[in-house]
Amino acid sequence: MTEHFSEEMVVEKNASEEAEAPLVLASELLPNRLPIIPIRPRPLFPGLPVPLEVGSDHVQSIQHALDYTSKTIGIVLVRNLDAAESPENLYGVGVAAKILRVFQGEGDAPSILVNCVERFTIEEISKADFGMRANVKYPAPAELDINEELKAYAMAVITTLKDLVKLNPLQSEAIKMFLSRSTFDDPGRLADFAANLTTASGAELQEVLETFDVRTRIDRVLVLLKREVEISKLHVEINKQIQGKISGQQREFFLKEQLKAIKRELGLEKEGKTAEIEKFQERLKELTLNAEAKRAVEDEMDKFQLLEPHSPEYTVSRNYLDWLTALPWGKYSKDSYDVKRARQVLDRDHYGLEDVKDRILEFIAVGKLKGDISGSILCLVGPPGVGKTSVGKSIADALGRHFYRFSLGGMKDEAEIKGHRRTYIGALPGKFLQAMKTVGTSNPLIMLDEIDKVGASFQGDPASALLEVLDPEQNNSFRDHYLDVPFDLSHVLFIATGNQIDTIPRPLLDRMEIIRLSGYISEEKQEIARRYLIPKTIETHGLKDGQVVIRRDALNLLIENYAREAGVRNLENLIKKISRKAVMEIVREPEKKIVIRKNDVESYLGKPVFTPDEMFGNVPGVVTGLAWTSMGGATLQIEATAVQSRSKGFRQTGQLGAVMVESAEIAYSYIMAHLEQYGAKQDFFDERFVHIHVPAGATPKDGPSAGITMAAALLSMILEKPVRKRLAMTGELTLTGQILPIGGVKEKVIAARRVGCRLLIFPEANRKDYDELPDYLKKGLTVLFAGRFEDVYQYAFGGPAKRQHDSAR
Repeated sequence: MTEHFSEEMVVEKNASEEAEAPLVLASELLPNRLPIIPIRPRPLFPGLPVPLEVGSDHVQSIQHALDYTSKTIGIVLVRNLDAAESPENLYGVGVAAKILRVFQGEGDAPSILVNCVERFTIEEISKADFGMRANVKYPAPAELDINEELKAYAMAVITTLKDLVKLNPLQSEAIKMFLSRSTFDDPGRLADFAANLTTASGAELQEVLETFDVRTRIDRVLVLLKREVEISKLHVEINKQIQGKISGQQREFFLKEQLKAIKRELGLEKEGKTAEIEKFQERLKELTLNAEAKRAVEDEMDKFQLLEPHSPEYTVSRNYLDWLTALPWGKYSKDSYDVKRARQVLDRDHYGLEDVKDRILEFIAVGKLKGDISGSILCLVGPPGVGKTSVGKSIADALGRHFYRFSLGGMKDEAEIKGHRRTYIGALPGKFLQAMKTVGTSNPLIMLDEIDKVGASFQGDPASALLEVLDPEQNNSFRDHYLDVPFDLSHVLFIATGNQIDTIPRPLLDRMEIIRLSGYISEEKQEIARRYLIPKTIETHGLKDGQVVIRRDALNLLIENYAREAGVRNLENLIKKISRKAVMEIVREPEKKIVIRKNDVESYLGKPVFTPDEMFGNVPGVVTGLAWTSMGGATLQIEATAVQSRSKGFRQTGQLGAVMVESAEIAYSYIMAHLEQYGAKQDFFDERFVHIHVPAGATPKDGPSAGITMAAALLSMILEKPVRKRLAMTGELTLTGQILPIGGVKEKVIAARRVGCRLLIFPEANRKDYDELPDYLKKGLTVLFAGRFEDVYQYAFGGPAKRQHDSAR
């Protein structure tokens, strides 16, 4: 047996023999043993010619059918489409089919045209040399009674098929041909044909094939047809919607194109590229570019004119020209050097800060004589909420310059400063040239917020990129990576802000002039609240004048017990909280006028955050120190105690940094070495374990200025004698008892005033810093300047001070 076929085998019937033969049933002519061809994903039905592609695995089965079974094969649906073809994976009912033609395709796999003849039921199936073979049983012939019910079902099927023709034109020819030759005498054939037209699943169609009862079969087919009609209706509706959208878009597109053509004919509109070029040329007429920039624009314009709008480089070139011509080359706003007006603007927007205002006025006065304030870079340093950003806005207002602000906090990409290369998708210039385009002048005031919080990463170091921008010797030819032509930033007034200078890189710090905003005392906060915060809050909350009044005593209590921070941001939030609660009361009683008195504050804000005696306990072993942080000045308690022990020991707690731990050890060693000098027993530490603690334990602390405070706490604990009331001190102690200078004198004085400490001890070397403070800060304070710890001892424990300075006199 060969597995190869001729190019085409045609089954021909002898017409004369067929005419003389008697009529017999198809099942009587079909063999009972058939080679089986598995198919997927849906079964075939009797009465339909079907082309099949046969895999190379079934070539022998086809050849066997041609040689031994009168060209008859059995076609059976596979149960599990993903499993292998096996007797167990086949349904029990299939269809017997006559091979009409065999076509030899490419390779070893032929294609066949079969005519499906009759259903059969598999009685036994097994594997053979050529594939699978089955003993099959055909349904017994039965006389079909074509009654009225069957005719009604058949008519319903035909009607549904006609509906399907209207909805599904793809099958219209096949349906029309079948209906033209079909009658009601063979409803079974009608049902099989209709089932074959549906898109039902293989399992549902197999169920129809396995239904031998015509009445039941046509009922099931009718359900499938009705569902098919609904699916076709939905398909038609979806197509209509899509076609409607496409037609609308096409119509809009054609109308727009026609409009463009009409405008071009009338001279009302030019082509896109021509219009862009004219726009760039119009911009260039108003600009004064340097030689290199002018050459770059001309070269790019020549290149742009040669590019097609659909070219990828077209957009890149257009964006580059847009940025080059949008920058304010040679455009400057006129500066105002009116010192008197500048003073009025600063006083209008800020209360206090006299030293800061004086420095800014000096800066403006120099600009008046010089005729220019270029080359100046200011850095405003202070705790949050003291008005650094608003001071920058006031300076811009006083000078008549445009104001632009952006934050450097957390910036880690150098490209944010110097821009991206044009080769990158979505490339843009850096923040400084973006600011120039936004303000429209070459001499704005640019505020660099949070300069102390600039980051660094693998993408570069923005702080180093800022060096060129903030260097007066270099920024007159600042070269952005995107533009790659020099732009003059020397006329820009840069003002940076930060909370501390320790984290600002030293080369960057050297290019800036530091102006410190130390914070506000209680009296200043009251005036700021009365003049600015309360009116602003009343307006933003929709209140009218007089509806809510905060009395002065209530405001003072609010500042002392709830808002002791250096700035006024928290104070503003508390005033807003009071206003919101007051609005709720006014909504309930519209005619009500609310007056907030001292006794009402707690009902609006809850229990006080601070108490008057919280910061300075008058007990042995506890001394109040003064510290400086990035949030401003602060007070801290230093506690010392001793525990009886067999041997001496020393411990510090409170999350102290390395420098502060060293200060504690120096204080411990100094006091232990000078016990007799201060009237204590020489062997006090021999059998005691000493513990120093600095609350609060959750807050990290560091710095050398707590040295004398720790020594005073130890001495107070040893002598069992508290220091004087309302006393606070700061200073670095050495092993020989000398007191070294510290920083942040102004911030520490403000912190002491804030908590009510009126007796202060500072290092002798800081006398000049204290003398430079404004009188309103020194008023009411008594200050000792100590050169050695003996001075601290005499003053802190009630003895006469060697060098006393009374600021109240």
